[in-house]
Amino acid sequence: MTTEATLTSTSASPTARQVWTRARGIALALVVLLAGAVAIAVVRSDARHGELDPRSADPGGSRAIAELLADRGVDTRVVTTLDEAATAAGPDTTLLVAAPDLLTPTQQTRLHNAFSDSRGRTVLVASGSASIERLAPGVTADPATSLDSTLSPDCALPAAQRAGTADTGGVRYTTTHLGADACYPSERLATLLRIPDGTGDGDTIALGAPDILLNDHLDEQGNASLALQLLGSRPHLVWYLPSLSDTSATSPDDERSFFDLLPSGWLWGTLQLFIAAALAALWRARRLGPLVPEKLPVAIRASETAEGRARLYRKTDARDRAADALRSTTRTRLAPLVGVPLTQAHTPEALLPALSAHLHGVGQDQHALLFGPPPRDDAALIALADRLDALEREVRRP
Repeated sequence: MTTEATLTSTSASPTARQVWTRARGIALALVVLLAGAVAIAVVRSDARHGELDPRSADPGGSRAIAELLADRGVDTRVVTTLDEAATAAGPDTTLLVAAPDLLTPTQQTRLHNAFSDSRGRTVLVASGSASIERLAPGVTADPATSLDSTLSPDCALPAAQRAGTADTGGVRYTTTHLGADACYPSERLATLLRIPDGTGDGDTIALGAPDILLNDHLDEQGNASLALQLLGSRPHLVWYLPSLSDTSATSPDDERSFFDLLPSGWLWGTLQLFIAAALAALWRARRLGPLVPEKLPVAIRASETAEGRARLYRKTDARDRAADALRSTTRTRLAPLVGVPLTQAHTPEALLPALSAHLHGVGQDQHALLFGPPPRDDAALIALADRLDALEREVRRP
């Protein structure tokens, strides 16, 4: 029986045709998605789609406000490096920083030093906690953003009073400057701050959201009026769009790891997902009660189980496990025949004396046969099985 189980071999692995039949739907969906992505990239590759870019006519661009300013005699110049932005700062210039949080700490400090004494106006668009404290000392960004986008001025700033309600809801600010104008409050925190400099000629404006500068929101509420007044107070407007090609961003002091670049909300969200997954695993793994036996829908012959285990042993050359299984089964069957309890069937001191007395000391080396080392090769394993069968027949002989 053991020889036949070892030599019998069947394959349950799926064929290449079966694998393709199961996976072709997923493969087709991936090809369609890839083709669509390539087509969209080709169609949009020749267009300018920069966010807050005064040269872009897209909904997220700012070309409309740039043209309105040009009609009023304000020229707009786009710069992409810190050196250009710092050089352009002056009393007749408004410097707009489109994405202050993209600047490194060293860049933020250099930029603040450049415009703090320029007596011009600096507009910081949606400057968060990563940049506002360096670009506007004494100003702090609240971690929670405004829930409402359209807000009322509720301040004495003339530009805000003339514009009325506007879409400034976004980052909310607090300040220690006594002479600051806190406008468009959301839950008592301003979404637009005007901080005058020490001379009284220049100022810094922290704008909580970029909506009033975007093409698709410019004609809503008082957005256009507020944007024109904030950006049109000087004849020159320098629009600073931070760029990855700026060499000033490669300072060794500003090297940050991958986790430093991730927003804090992503890290907290990932932690919450891990906790939820752990709780779901505990919930699904809980015991629902004692096991309930049920009949199998298909009867499996014992010989098939033996053949399957024999094939696994042969595939891994596990002659030691096969020999242990044969010897253990033989000892279990011999113990009742020689008067040894089953609990002591695998103890040589209990089984071997009783077996020797039953055979009257005649026969082969029973210790080596029942408790010996594993066979060296397949031939020795087959010989061991034959010797165990012969021993059992000898014990059962009346």
